[in-house]
Amino acid sequence: MSAAIDLDHLEKYVAGDRALRDEVLGIFEQQAEMWTRMLDPRAPDDSWKDAAHALKGAARGVGAWEVGDLCEQAEALIGEDRLVKVRRSVLLDDLKDAVASAVEAVRRVRG
Repeated sequence: MSAAIDLDHLEKYVAGDRALRDEVLGIFEQQAEMWTRMLDPRAPDDSWKDAAHALKGAARGVGAWEVGDLCEQAEALIGEDRLVKVRRSVLLDDLKDAVASAVEAVRRVRG
């Protein structure tokens, strides 16, 4: 099991079907990269929250718990003041690192 992806969690949904597992992981990889690009610290609250929420769902679906937890934190960073934007930027750096680790784990599993 990878630390970035909980394969035991994913196994509950794919029941040993490696092709399905690889397909789900491939979709996660695409979604993770797309939603991460859409997370702009300067974005309006709705756009920021929607992107964080979508990425959280994708991450938790495959057991990428760190990504999901960071997205949950991101969803709460709402407001137009400068401090919120700074906090978003700092969190986004951590989130990008977690997404990169999860995507790397996905690629290892998919071979």
